[in-house]
Amino acid sequence: MWALIVRSLLKGLLGLAILLLPSAGALAAVRISFYSHEFGSNFPHAFITLEGQDDRTGGKINANYGFTATHVTPAILLGSVRGEIFSRTAEKDAAYLASSDAHFTFTLSDSEYDAVLATIEKWRTLKQPSYNLNRQNCVHFVADIAAVLGMKADTPKGLMKKPRSYTEYLTRTNLEWLQRRQALLHRRIGD
Repeated sequence: MWALIVRSLLKGLLGLAILLLPSAGALAAVRISFYSHEFGSNFPHAFITLEGQDDRTGGKINANYGFTATHVTPAILLGSVRGEIFSRTAEKDAAYLASSDAHFTFTLSDSEYDAVLATIEKWRTLKQPSYNLNRQNCVHFVADIAAVLGMKADTPKGLMKKPRSYTEYLTRTNLEWLQRRQALLHRRIGD
């Protein structure tokens, strides 16, 4: 009789312990934001930011990533040139971020965070010359990040050289998806 009671009690405690353990799909507490930057002192650009803390490592995350030509010269109008993942830290270049347009932000799961990092690495290691204004630019990079997260991220030819217009299109196309994710929308569409 006592053995049955102890066994039942242990099963209950084991079940409670399992419920209290973090799940494999736990949030990494990392937020991703999609940005665009229009003409000004810099070339137009689309990029993402990652901010928060990786719960698995405890490491603080505060960086952004975009894909660009290594040198912005007239050569980009003629075909493929060397490309690179370009990253600015918020601390180092707060003015650039402040002059850019945030479109939406949401929290990533651990697996989504890993997928974003893998996509960044894929673009970082592309065979050179990797940047092509018509086929593989910063807007294509942002579309690839969105697609790996499960967003509808088709690439209409007329928008692929227009970072703000494409990111607004991405927002409109995925509005229900973003609402389900409780995303923060930073701009009204069309602003």
